[in-house]
Amino acid sequence: MKKIEAIIKPFKLDEVKEALQEIGVQGLSVVEVKGFGRQKGHTELYRGAEYVVDFLPKVKIEVVLPDDQLDGAIEAILNAAKTDKIGDGKIFVSTVDQAIRIRTGEEGDAAL
Repeated sequence: MKKIEAIIKPFKLDEVKEALQEIGVQGLSVVEVKGFGRQKGHTELYRGAEYVVDFLPKVKIEVVLPDDQLDGAIEAILNAAKTDKIGDGKIFVSTVDQAIRIRTGEEGDAAL
């Protein structure tokens, strides 16, 4: 099993969710996050004072899926989240050793 963590622009969330559902991904978690990378933030003016906004709003999607769905899920996220502008985000993939469905006790791929 693999876990995908994708950090994307908030307005792309619905497109990414729909793209994942189309390839058969059944569940995902979404967390609102703030951060920066090469985008670095920006300067804003508030009541005549200039200040730097270091952390930009992003959305983190977490999906755990069987190994055979990994490539399709990555491709779906890339195609749906891409704007060709700086700050499109990142995708991280890690290995999941175990998954257990609390209600039934099912383990492994069956728990997904």
